[in-house]
Amino acid sequence: MIQVALLLTNKYRLLSVAAILDVFDTVNSYYEAEGQEALFNLSILYAANSNNEVPVFNTHKPRPLNPANTQDLVLIPAFGTADMSAAIQENLEFLPWLKQQHQKGVELASFCTGAFLLAASGLLDGKSATTHIHASTSFASSFPDVYLRPNEVVTYDQGIYTSGGATSTFHLLLKLIHNYASREIAVRTAKVFAIDMNREQQSYFGTFIPTRDHGDELVTKTQLCIENAYNKAATVEDILQHIPASRRNIERRFKQATGNTLIAYLQKTRIEKAKKLLEQTNQSILEVMLNSGYNDLKAFRQLFKKSSGMTPKDYRDKFKARIA
Repeated sequence: MIQVALLLTNKYRLLSVAAILDVFDTVNSYYEAEGQEALFNLSILYAANSNNEVPVFNTHKPRPLNPANTQDLVLIPAFGTADMSAAIQENLEFLPWLKQQHQKGVELASFCTGAFLLAASGLLDGKSATTHIHASTSFASSFPDVYLRPNEVVTYDQGIYTSGGATSTFHLLLKLIHNYASREIAVRTAKVFAIDMNREQQSYFGTFIPTRDHGDELVTKTQLCIENAYNKAATVEDILQHIPASRRNIERRFKQATGNTLIAYLQKTRIEKAKKLLEQTNQSILEVMLNSGYNDLKAFRQLFKKSSGMTPKDYRDKFKARIA
């Protein structure tokens, strides 16, 4: 029987915990229906300083973290909070235990924003990882030694799995089931939960949300200039004409405050506008291109696909609301 521990972290996201339990219980039910022993022995562990009321999940009764217990696989659910720094501080008790488990050869898996806790342990340093695409900028800033791959749905590097946001949880669960059970069981589970197994990226779920809380007034003014002139100005230099600072000074401060270069910020602003037009209007691709600040259709298609993982037409087909 494979020993699996699910950490009941402070500020855990209930949907994440529920999905994990449901999938593993379902897999166990396949074996039990054939008169076999359940494949996974699932334990839910909480820290002694837990701020949570400790619920019982169906037949799973959580128990305190025991440093002596060794698992085969440890799972870290997503956090249900936007304040990742506070969430990490409330879960520091797990960090030495995670490092101890990994040193023993135990595999670790984080789901969505659970990657923040895993990264805080230092175990992701020098390794590839992913997280919710909307949390990727914050993650990259907090953990620069991790090779963040924000568009990936699932990563695996030296015994550590991570997954992207929300429904990417199911893709990591399928990978774990494939590796610990079989492909046949993984396919069967995918059918039960109606999971498309061929999702390879989460880039098309991304939304560019500019950082505003950096406290640099010059950068804020520059951001507003870009956002007001993205479809009129031909170059960044055109936009910076009314900014009272040198290009070099603005570049340095802008990158430090927002995590983006000026050119990258302009491109992301334009592509985000193009996405909105594709989702909400009937404008042709040519009109969308022009209204987003581009004048070369081939270049626009290439930039759009690089950013979102699909062509403008495919994006519209996927996300535009259809009226019956």
